[in-house]
Amino acid sequence: QVQLVESGGGLVQAGGSLRLSCAASGLTFSMFVMAWFRQAPGKEREFVAVINWGGSSVSYADSVKGRFTISIDNAKNTVYLQMNSLRPEDTAVYFCAGGRSWGVFPNQYSYWGQGTQVTVSS
Repeated sequence: QVQLVESGGGLVQAGGSLRLSCAASGLTFSMFVMAWFRQAPGKEREFVAVINWGGSSVSYADSVKGRFTISIDNAKNTVYLQMNSLRPEDTAVYFCAGGRSWGVFPNQYSYWGQGTQVTVSS
């Protein structure tokens, strides 16, 4: 049974940093693409970043490029999202997702974590 468990969310002031973690179990990391999405109240779930299992390919949403960094630790089956220079508009529930093909749409991912709240105050 596949499980994705996020951690690391919280409340931070604008300009601050947070690091999210997603621990995966029940899947073979090398067969998956891992991504982060986020969903703000009243909005659709949106793509944030994606990485392949080896960490050699990454892609970011324009809104986070240059501020967020996605990385992967295969030994620990964990994917990270380092978020710097946070802005109030980054406030959302952040979800970790796993899928078998590269993509930026939620319906391309089969496995999801429960989400972790990130709140950025101005």
